[in-house]
Amino acid sequence: MIPVLICVLISLSVAENDLDILYPELEHSRTIYVVENGPQLSVVAEQLKVVSRRGGNATLPCKIQRDPSLPPNRKMRIKWTKLTSNYLKEVDVFVAMDFHKRSYGSFHGRVHLQGSSPMDASLVITEITLEDYGRYKCEVIDGLEDEAVVVSLNLEGIVFPYFPRLGRYNLNYYDAERACRDQDAIVASFDQLYEAWKDGLDWCNAGWLNDGSVQYPITTPREPCGGKDTVPGIRSYGTRDKDKNHYDVFCFTSHFKGRFYYLVQPSKLTYNEAVSACQKDGAQIAKVGQMYAAWKLLAYDRCDAGWLADGSVRYPISQPRRRCSPTEAAVRFSGFPDKKHKLYGVYCYKEHE
Repeated sequence: MIPVLICVLISLSVAENDLDILYPELEHSRTIYVVENGPQLSVVAEQLKVVSRRGGNATLPCKIQRDPSLPPNRKMRIKWTKLTSNYLKEVDVFVAMDFHKRSYGSFHGRVHLQGSSPMDASLVITEITLEDYGRYKCEVIDGLEDEAVVVSLNLEGIVFPYFPRLGRYNLNYYDAERACRDQDAIVASFDQLYEAWKDGLDWCNAGWLNDGSVQYPITTPREPCGGKDTVPGIRSYGTRDKDKNHYDVFCFTSHFKGRFYYLVQPSKLTYNEAVSACQKDGAQIAKVGQMYAAWKLLAYDRCDAGWLADGSVRYPISQPRRRCSPTEAAVRFSGFPDKKHKLYGVYCYKEHE
């Protein structure tokens, strides 16, 4: 029970009789002030943002500060949840009370408390996935008191715009999710798109973000992209109907553990020949997200156009030069050629080499 101090102020004086005479309609009143001793529990994090990478580990800090005069509470409960873009929904991650501990869903077997002391509720996440990106809430319940802190887990990676063979503005939100997943990526968040824009991403076609909004980044204002007299920034169409509206999508990917490479062949290949060539080399034809990750995070540079898994032809240039993206470092896009008759090289991806 939290001790409280109750102060009752009652006006009982001769002046009260005077008030009765002067203001007969005024009712007698008593004012009660309740003052609590401050909270005896708090939860803090020494850093509110942690940066890691896919496949790595991360520790989300959460320290309990408790009145040392209080006896230990074996029923003190520590709960970690992952927040979503739907503020009414949280995803259970980990719960601990005394010796009882439980992890949930995709986090099962990958999370545990750091536990450097009885007051350390920091969460360790291992084998981080793209889906682990986001905000996490550490909540501590101690008797009648309940305190929480939110920590963000960011991932090193890259945002890239994507549209399928069907052409631009052909994806509803759920198609966009599948498209990113098929390219070894997830739908990007606004924060990820904002960081990419600060890093120079300029794209005039609107795409889905993971909160259901549709936006696009402009660094060089121009007439077809919101107007040449506008300021640089993230243009927004707001939240759109996930089923009915169709746009492109912004995907996010991070580090991978395998090997991305251009497969040298004696001659150029059709799409099916390219798929078979990678398989014969003990690999798979690479995905768009893997090319972007290799280009951005490993500075991969190759001036040979090659097939990728979605049927597109692209090549990554980290060192701009004549005939190979002369003005900027970029993943160059050559379209979706005829799979049966057009001949190109091929990029492969081999797991865990």
